[in-house]
Amino acid sequence: MSHIDFSTPPTLPATNGYSHVASVPPGSRLVWTSGQVPISADGTPAAAGDWEAQTRLVMQNVGAALQAGGATWDDVFKLTIFVVDTSALPVIRAVRDEFVNLERPPTSSLVQVAGLFRPDVLVEIEAVAAVPPA
Repeated sequence: MSHIDFSTPPTLPATNGYSHVASVPPGSRLVWTSGQVPISADGTPAAAGDWEAQTRLVMQNVGAALQAGGATWDDVFKLTIFVVDTSALPVIRAVRDEFVNLERPPTSSLVQVAGLFRPDVLVEIEAVAAVPPA
């Protein structure tokens, strides 16, 4: 059982792969990642225009950032996803679902922006995790 309590109360609309509420227990250590983009550690970008490849590399980078902070995907309780176009939402959700626990998905916000730091970058994702006390 998770140390984070996720819920989607019936008083709120149905969700698609995320929870409405996450409650973190006292004593948890919080880990925030910076927004991660589709560029590998060696500086190679994912293919321009390829939503699936870009989202997968971003999620891998988020995972690496979480690991560096001593957290895992199971510790994530909040994702914020920035996109330049919402038409690719089904692709983004499908890739996201490869990384998050679908039985207790994190809370999530999706924000459409006019642009990201480079014109070829389509998506940026940041995470917040709560690591249980030792």
